Amino acid sequence: MKKDIHVAHSPDSDDAFMFYALASRKIDTGDLNYVHTLSDIETLNRQAMKGEYEVSAVSFHAYAYMSDKYALLSCGASMGKNYGPIVVGRAPVRPEGLINMTVAIPGTLTTAFLALRLFEPDIRYAVVPFDRILDEVREGNYDAGLLIHEGQLTYREMGLHKVMDLGVWWLEQTGLPLPLGGNVIKRDLGKPMMDRVAHDIRKSIQYGLDHRDEAMAYAIQFSRGLDKERVDRFIGMYVNELTLDYGSEGRQAVERLLSEAYNKKVIPERVALEFV
Repeated sequence: MKKDIHVAHSPDSDDAFMFYALASRKIDTGDLNYVHTLSDIETLNRQAMKGEYEVSAVSFHAYAYMSDKYALLSCGASMGKNYGPIVVGRAPVRPEGLINMTVAIPGTLTTAFLALRLFEPDIRYAVVPFDRILDEVREGNYDAGLLIHEGQLTYREMGLHKVMDLGVWWLEQTGLPLPLGGNVIKRDLGKPMMDRVAHDIRKSIQYGLDHRDEAMAYAIQFSRGLDKERVDRFIGMYVNELTLDYGSEGRQAVERLLSEAYNKKVIPERVALEFV
């Protein structure tokens, strides 16, 4: 009798690449049957806060509100070293000018929004579906927009200007990569099962890296119109050696991000980190 493990992640090319081998049954998972659910990251964050899935991709910002239910898997993180979410505007503006603007953001629990608030705690914002932000800024409905997905590579084609790259800013402040999202696993599965699932997900990521063309061909269908070259670039940005394992640098980066967020009162409590 197979046991179902529900895995929730976003319908993005980087997550699709990571989970390709699991979703396509390219690796042997024994008596575990992985059932995939795809939702945008803000929806995943809110569902995980309710403990809905055994495994979920979440924003590190959101993890501050669910660490009682979930531990972090030591693989599957998206981190940007000297790059990350980008704030764009219709006209060239210096980052300090954001204080006078309303920024369209993809969700209040995204790490991109957390990083933006660490930069400017009093930022004015409005929540807009992530795939509408570019259009809304171009149409003049908002002064600026916070980009978390493929828009990071395409905003120039829409005549928009980069105000700041939060990953560059974070590296200048800390010397560390900016941790954006990770995979979490429910604590009530118990240690042996948590370890097994962690092993399977790591194998899936490794399979994608080892069979890049094959995994890319699968992931490209989730890329919202990017050409192959840019899908490859986007996946390379967010699926790399830190995705296979945080290592000490990655763990330190998550620790620093959440302690800065607590110190600046962006999150209500200190977060004790546990990696499986």
